Amino acid sequence: MLLRQAKPTPPGLTEAPLLSGGLPLVGHTVEFVRSTIGLLERAHREHGEVAAIDVAGRRMVALFGPTAHEAVFRAKDAVLDPREAYKIMTPVFGEGMVYDAPHDVMAEQFKMLLPALKDARMRTYGETILEEVQESIAGWGDEGELDVVDYCRVLTNFTSSHCLLGAEFRKGMTDEFARIYHDLERGVTPLAYINAHLPIPAFRQRDRARARLVELIGGIIDARVASGRTGEDFLQTLMEARYSNGRALTHDEITGMLLAAMFAGHHTSSVTTAWTLVELCRHPAYLRRVIEELDGTYGEDGTTSYATLRSIPVTENAVKEALRLYPPLFMLIRVAMQDFSYGGHHLPKGTWLLVSPTVAHRMPEHFAHPLAFDPDRFAPPRSEDANAWAFIAFGGGRHKCMGNAFALLQVKAILATLLRRYELELVTEDVRPDFHGLVIGPSEPCRLRYRRRALARASVTVPQALTPTPQTLPDPSPEPAAPQASLRITLDKDLCQGHAVCVGEAPEVFTLGDDGKVALLTDRPDPQHHAAVRAAARYCPQRTIVLHEAPAAASACPFH
Repeated sequence: MLLRQAKPTPPGLTEAPLLSGGLPLVGHTVEFVRSTIGLLERAHREHGEVAAIDVAGRRMVALFGPTAHEAVFRAKDAVLDPREAYKIMTPVFGEGMVYDAPHDVMAEQFKMLLPALKDARMRTYGETILEEVQESIAGWGDEGELDVVDYCRVLTNFTSSHCLLGAEFRKGMTDEFARIYHDLERGVTPLAYINAHLPIPAFRQRDRARARLVELIGGIIDARVASGRTGEDFLQTLMEARYSNGRALTHDEITGMLLAAMFAGHHTSSVTTAWTLVELCRHPAYLRRVIEELDGTYGEDGTTSYATLRSIPVTENAVKEALRLYPPLFMLIRVAMQDFSYGGHHLPKGTWLLVSPTVAHRMPEHFAHPLAFDPDRFAPPRSEDANAWAFIAFGGGRHKCMGNAFALLQVKAILATLLRRYELELVTEDVRPDFHGLVIGPSEPCRLRYRRRALARASVTVPQALTPTPQTLPDPSPEPAAPQASLRITLDKDLCQGHAVCVGEAPEVFTLGDDGKVALLTDRPDPQHHAAVRAAARYCPQRTIVLHEAPAAASACPFH
């Protein structure tokens, strides 16, 4: 039975319509635990944008569609707070860490976390990831089989730990770390929203895994302190970090911060790599296009770099389509800290608001033939991801996944290495999403067959028409240069997380302000910086930069 509101609904508003099918006393609890996505899809079909459900006596309201998503993701934390809902992560991150911390402490912790995911660090990660992938396939031989889910899980554990925690931590890692991390992830389930401390095996394994991880990381910290040696990695950053009152982080807090960084970049990388490989094997025609792009970009000896990983759109669109079909987190939650209204509905204080990327990505009004694997939907002119509030694989707003750019970098680096060296074939026919946890990967076993391929060398030539010759003389009366387009920039600073990608692309136009957010040095950049500004807008993880372009003639009048 759905809990009733403590006070009347304000005039002009109505309660969110209740989903049918609730059972006496337990409401929709059983359906929520057994098939959360099925429940949310039914809610959308039955009520459209807004639908209320009852889970364990708690009022929840699911909101569907880009307009609703934007309303939720743009709301201030004082209105819609993620902390209460994401206290399910407290057993993993630790008490008083991240979402279990007060707002001011959480803000300080996120400032400590961001350096690992900033653009300056990101530019150093490509080589490390490539090194790990090459090591992972060193013993494959000419052909064989593997479980792609397990392979991606272990590999991205190694890449994430190497990039974020440093070479020392990575070299000391064994398969034990992969098992520990797997137990932590499997302990984050929809059941945790009801009670994250129930005496069930998954939660007990989760708690044992975290305690062991504190021991492992604490040992490395103690060894560094005893030797006086320092490292150039995120672990060292956390060892030297201080709260505003001057207090250093404890071993338990450092472990929590490292886990927050790992969860920000690893879980998405692991399942998205596996899903992309599965879907490419299911669609060999598109797989051939990806391989042709990679061969043309890198050839046999081409170096995978931060720059080249951003210039493989066919591959990137395959990754984005895997994210659309199988978003790693199928449900995102906010809790109303004060009365909230949307679409003529009153959502009283205490209401849990649910947004589902999985349901959002299956809406045919935003994604044509939504159940089909169709990476070309992201290419011009279709550009079905143009509405940032429709494609929400990483969430949205100020709490959008901080590790989204790192995750995409990892996945593309892994694909660029594997597919240039091996032909892949899916052995397991019936691969379905595994909904046992909140991170949705392919069901296991998920077997792939691999066979070493003959690498195609890219032929790089300079077209003769572009090759200058000494006999060419400048035209004494050149044609006037074509008028430059006028470009104006606005920033949606409310969404900025301070990754500073734009600062790396166009430092003449963007800078980091004292508040840790991007600021403009000029909102009308010189034409020579237009290309860099467009790159900054394209690669911003938060899509914070909005460009307004017009022909030069349109801006000739000083009053316009």
